[in-house]
Amino acid sequence: MSMTDPIADLLTRIRNANMRLHAQVNCQHSKIKEEICRILKEEGFISSYSVEEQNSKKDLLISLRYVKDRKKILTGIKRISSPGLRVYRKSDEHKSLMGGLGVTILTTSKGVMTDTKAKSENLGGEVICQVW
Repeated sequence: MSMTDPIADLLTRIRNANMRLHAQVNCQHSKIKEEICRILKEEGFISSYSVEEQNSKKDLLISLRYVKDRKKILTGIKRISSPGLRVYRKSDEHKSLMGGLGVTILTTSKGVMTDTKAKSENLGGEVICQVW
């Protein structure tokens, strides 16, 4: 069965595993999913990710991050642009999310990046998701 929105699947897997306080989550690999995980790691929402290959099939293994007493660092993750309704934002339309506590992930002509980096490079693009 083909999946219509694999990025939403990744975000839902992360959200569900975080809700149940799991240490790791597994999903199918793609380049854009790996870039989203790279940004989540850079911003401190996940502890690590790795690409594992088994029988010529690649998987992403994502390690979630918690603070003392298993309190969640990742409190929310929301898909903005979907295959049925694409959402684009110009470089001058970028706003901070939750007063700078959250981050918006975009795809631009220079790759996947956060809204603050896109604003500093004067780039617009498709809004993938918001994480706080």
